[in-house]
Amino acid sequence: MSRIKQKIVPFTGCATALITPFTKDGVDEPAFERLIERQIAAGVAALVVLGTTGEPPTLSAREKAKLVRAAVKTAAGRVKIIAGVGGNDTANSVESCRIMRDEGADGLLAVTPYYNKTSPSGLIAHFTALADSADIPLIVYNVPGRTGLNLSADTMSVLADHPRVAALKEASSNIEQIIELFVRCHDRIAIYGGSDDQNFVYLALGGEGVISVLSNLAPKPVAQMIERFQKGDLSGARADAALLHPLAKALFCEVSPIPLKAALAHIGLCEETLRLPLVPIREDLREKLLSIVDAYPRPFA
Repeated sequence: MSRIKQKIVPFTGCATALITPFTKDGVDEPAFERLIERQIAAGVAALVVLGTTGEPPTLSAREKAKLVRAAVKTAAGRVKIIAGVGGNDTANSVESCRIMRDEGADGLLAVTPYYNKTSPSGLIAHFTALADSADIPLIVYNVPGRTGLNLSADTMSVLADHPRVAALKEASSNIEQIIELFVRCHDRIAIYGGSDDQNFVYLALGGEGVISVLSNLAPKPVAQMIERFQKGDLSGARADAALLHPLAKALFCEVSPIPLKAALAHIGLCEETLRLPLVPIREDLREKLLSIVDAYPRPFA
């Protein structure tokens, strides 16, 4: 692979890693469509369906395809739709890439393999197979706190040469690694923040935007913070980030999306229904979380 490639930016600004709303009977499709309309009205640039926040390990292949199809239809070209295809079986993920492309996704998001953790050369082979399988952009997702496997700057620098490896969602929270990734890879790929408590840091380093959990709850404030930064209003963006910080922390008081679904149910956007092994938030944490939600001084959308 040549080290000279045209940089592809899948989106600029805020992408929301959407929840999957459930009822006791299955996926709540009307709520899903309402959530998408709310996000678009609030000014987000893209929506990620079947990211970690969407509980994809608990979804059937049929449900996954149906969600992406519904997102594409509801969005109707107004925002980019990114489909999660990550897994720890490369052949299965390759098939998912092709299915999501055929369902109309604009791009793909793939997390590093988990449990059967591989070597750096295995990561390169895995992501190369995914990128080769579909002619739409691939966003690599590094979240070692979830997977137990870190994607190093050395490995990402190799992957960044692939013409369809368009971007990285980086959620290691390792500032030294984050800086090294920008230095070594940002000329070839877009880099997105993957930790809401560090969104301002990613923008300051040159990131094209963020893939956010927080924007499920507060799409307008997150999108506006990024827009202010990109227009050069650093003090305004910094003030927005500071105001959002308590929410960003509170939404991770338990495993995501447990607190997020509690918050969204609290403001009437969905049922607080999760699929096992996830269970509702502890009551002591719920009280603290909802007090922070209620104290936020601006409209969420």
